[in-house]
This record gives sequence, structure tokens and C-alpha cells, in this order.
Amino acid sequence: MTEAPLSVLVVDDEPLARRRLRRLLEREAVAIAGECGNGREAVDALQKGGVDAVFLDVQMPGLDGFDVLEAVGAARMPPVVFVTAFDQYAVRAFDVHAVDYLLKPFDAERFRRALSRLRQARSAPRDELSERLRRLLQDREAERRPPRFLVRHAHGMRLVTAQDVEWIEAQGNYAALHAGPDTHLLREPLSSLEARLDGEQFLRVSRSAVVNVSRVKALSPWTKDEHVLVLASGTRIAVSRGYRERVERVLSG
Repeated sequence: MTEAPLSVLVVDDEPLARRRLRRLLEREAVAIAGECGNGREAVDALQKGGVDAVFLDVQMPGLDGFDVLEAVGAARMPPVVFVTAFDQYAVRAFDVHAVDYLLKPFDAERFRRALSRLRQARSAPRDELSERLRRLLQDREAERRPPRFLVRHAHGMRLVTAQDVEWIEAQGNYAALHAGPDTHLLREPLSSLEARLDGEQFLRVSRSAVVNVSRVKALSPWTKDEHVLVLASGTRIAVSRGYRERVERVLSG
């Protein structure tokens, strides 16, 4: 008896990302169960059932990918391929607990490997998949604890909490933490540091800057095609064109 086509749900807040995943899926022998542009839509679709697998974006405003997993419950979630831009966290957690992950930007060959793993997972024991997702949620809860950074100070070392940081700037293999009148250098690349931060509190606005959303006072035009964020201290941070749409969505709630 021929097995029914895999029914796949696509979840991503970026329309272009959803379109690309849909086009890749349409080339394969799968059925597209639907598309969701936010976490709430994804929870509703998954709770209705009829989905064999899901490509789930991790970074979404409002309910992110982990919130979706928590809302649906690990026991009811179908096999998941997480889609992420956070390479450090992906390698550390998804490689252990998820069926697979796709690191943006990914190519068609990498997509096909992920789809192949989804098909294999379809026949895996349900309890095994649920347990892996439960462990992923446990790891995520540990990651969500507000990080503290041990930095050098004039009189030795001091702890700086994430809440005290207004924005973070990439400086080669270092990250500069701007906290009040002080700037502290950490010997850690910005991409690695970003993966340890709360994605709802800190927002990437360019390749070289991450800002504390609670410290943003305004988003203002700068040039014809560029905008700047005005922070509580008066600091102005340029928003790269490729990040502006996401920045506007997050700031608008």
C-alpha cells in the first residue's frame, strides 16, 4: 500500500521565507498543510491536527517557535525542523533534540536533507520524539535566565546584567557592551553573544549592532533608504535595510 504524502506546515513571520519554503516543498512529493505567519496561527493549526511535520521559524515576534512548542505540548507536536539564524544555539541544542534545523540562509540541497530526516522521523516512536522536544524546552528554560557578564573594571572585575545593557556593538572577535556611561569589552563574537540573549528583549538591527528593545525611544528616517533608532541615552543606531522590516514589526508590538 502506498504511503500518503507527508503533510507539512510552514511557519515563518517573513513572507519571502515562507514563499521559498513553499517552492522547495512543491518540488517534492509532499502536501502543504498550510502556512502561518505568526506563532498564534501556528498553535491553532497544530492543535487542529492533520499535520505530519512542520518547518518552524524560531525567531518570531510575539509567540516565537519555542512558545509554539510549549503551547501545543511536546506530546502533540509532529516532527519539527527548526528554521533559525542563530547558528551557535542551533548547533548546540537543535542538533541534539530536534529532527533537524535549517540555518538561514540555506540552499536546496540542505533543505532536501532536512526533508529526508522528517520522512524518517515519521516512522520513529512517538515517545522518543516527544522526549527530545521536552528536553529542548528544558534547555531553553535554562537559556532564558537573564545572563550576567563578568567584565574587567578599573578595580578588578564586575558583573553586568543584560537588563543594564543598552546596546551591543561588534568589534571583530569582541563585543562591546554599552551600559550607561560605561563600555565593556567581552572576548566573544556578537553572533555567539546574541544567541545567549532573550530574543524578546534584544533585537539585531544590523550586522554590527544589537539593541535592548526597552531602551528604544524612536525610529527615525535618516536618509532616503535608511533609518536610525534613537535610544534612551540619545545614542543613534543605524538600522540596516535588510533588518528594517523586522525592526518595525517588533517595535510595533
